[in-house]
Amino acid sequence: MNQFLPAWAHPWLHPITTGVQIVLILVGAWLLRTLLRHLVGRIGARHGLPPEFAFAVRRLSSVVIYAGAVLLVLDRLGVSATVLWTAFTGFAAVGAVAFFAAWSVLSNIFCSLLIFTTRPFRLHDCIELLESGDKPGLKGEVIDINLIYTTLQETAEDGANTVLQVPNSLFFQRATRCWRGASG
Repeated sequence: MNQFLPAWAHPWLHPITTGVQIVLILVGAWLLRTLLRHLVGRIGARHGLPPEFAFAVRRLSSVVIYAGAVLLVLDRLGVSATVLWTAFTGFAAVGAVAFFAAWSVLSNIFCSLLIFTTRPFRLHDCIELLESGDKPGLKGEVIDINLIYTTLQETAEDGANTVLQVPNSLFFQRATRCWRGASG
């Protein structure tokens, strides 16, 4: 084909060919998506499928078609599918590790919002977290509630005051005994 083109057009042949291929891929994806949407609509009307099901099938087919088109376009641009898969799995692994690392913090933040809205106890209430029904647990006066911890001030038998910081999620894992506004 190079013999039919002038010499000045030879350096532009590859980019133009790649551009035409990309346009054809995108037009083909659009046509396939339109055809499938029409086909799903006709099958749904003929067989009385619920509109939600037809909508979900149309949405899923669109995502699959456009994802395939993006992969084909990236392949035409020289990006390897192996590189893309490696990058995707690497990012997914890092995201999963970050999620699990932040899970306890996110759990405590969510539990603090539940404490603020349900109000199982308030500032200056005396509370006790029970280990089980018959064993005593952590006990003290609530002196602070923040996003991660609830701070309890406990008075020991010898009169010494100590401060306990209890993770907020613990209040939803154990039974809590509460004396409103009184030192227990």
